[in-house]
Amino acid sequence: MLADYLPLLFLFIIAFAFVGLSVLVSSRLGPRKPNPTKVAAYESGIVDVEAGTLRSGRFSVKFYLTAMLFIIFDVEAVFFFPWAVVLRSLGWYGMAVMGVFALLLFESYYYILRRGGLEWD
Repeated sequence: MLADYLPLLFLFIIAFAFVGLSVLVSSRLGPRKPNPTKVAAYESGIVDVEAGTLRSGRFSVKFYLTAMLFIIFDVEAVFFFPWAVVLRSLGWYGMAVMGVFALLLFESYYYILRRGGLEWD
């Protein structure tokens, strides 16, 4: 019975060896010369006035709308793919339930569009 799991064990060993080797090679061969451009803030686009201090300003609502848009796309993919696979067995009930889901999804898209989440200026 344990022999059935032997290929899985080999897969885990190979995967961990690949990850370890990749980290080791990139740490040895990667560039090590930081400059101001490389260490600048890039995730939120808000640069600290003084390093290590908390920002007292407000975040733009576009950061939250971008996160909300990502979650909507993620939930859409998670629910629409299995629904499409079993659509014939669900019948009209499955179509109605997914119609309500799609209506709520499009309402979220409309909210983001109305709030300017798709405009990047």
